[in-house]
Amino acid sequence: MNKIGMIVAGALLALMLAASTLFVVNQKDFAVVYALGEIKEVITTPGLKFKLPPPFQNVVFLDRRVQSLDSPETRPMFTAEKKSLVIDWLVKWRITDPKQFIRNNGVDVRNAENRLSPIVQAALNEEVTKRDVRAVLSTERDKVMQGVMRRLADDAKSFGIEVVDVRIKRVDFSVNITDAVYRRMESERKRVANELRSTGNAEGEKIRADADKQREVIIAEAYRDAQKIKGEGDAKASALYADAFGRDPQFAEFYRSLEAYRASFRNKSDVMVVDPGSDFFKAMRGAGNPGSAKK
Repeated sequence: MNKIGMIVAGALLALMLAASTLFVVNQKDFAVVYALGEIKEVITTPGLKFKLPPPFQNVVFLDRRVQSLDSPETRPMFTAEKKSLVIDWLVKWRITDPKQFIRNNGVDVRNAENRLSPIVQAALNEEVTKRDVRAVLSTERDKVMQGVMRRLADDAKSFGIEVVDVRIKRVDFSVNITDAVYRRMESERKRVANELRSTGNAEGEKIRADADKQREVIIAEAYRDAQKIKGEGDAKASALYADAFGRDPQFAEFYRSLEAYRASFRNKSDVMVVDPGSDFFKAMRGAGNPGSAKK
């Protein structure tokens, strides 16, 4: 039993020793092999690797993928015309020289980011102070980012890293400037709105006046045409009446008398005091007295 226990213990010891001498390098990492506290080797190819057991050799892994560094809470920057801007930025970087990176920053990526952040802020501030607000916001925004990348190139090499890209995410005025800009924009929009309303009212009055003029012209022309047609109708009617009455003068006289009676006694309440022997009642007398009618 003691012999079997010794064999098992020896096997476990051998496994532990083998495990301490073997390690796997992932595709996304650098493997840095330390020998008694000094960097002995940097392994960049993935696969199964060998080393001496601790404490003779140790392995530290560094992420070789692209890292993102966002701007911290930044202070305002001033443009060439002394306008205060707050700029949010983003830097993409990766480790290219693990030995240099460890010498300057250790193995913690946050140490590199804490050192890189103020350098980016200073480089961006230098680029912004050479330009006005319009250039920073639109016309030369790409040039600002390219200028920051050029300024970071030398510092990045000393850190053992490469700056892949620099991006400006947001550009805004500081709070006091923003309020003033908003008030100025509001005032400008109100002025434009008032001008548009005034122009619209003037155009409306012009359109209404033109419509009224056209209406009056149309009414006048219609009245003229109506009067012309009415006159022509009256002339034809008069001609027809004259022709008809000329053929039978007695009937014409009788018809006119009836029209006169109709006009005089239009309502039941109408009262007329006239001598019955007057010519006005001649037609009535003739209608009531056949002898008179024959005369």
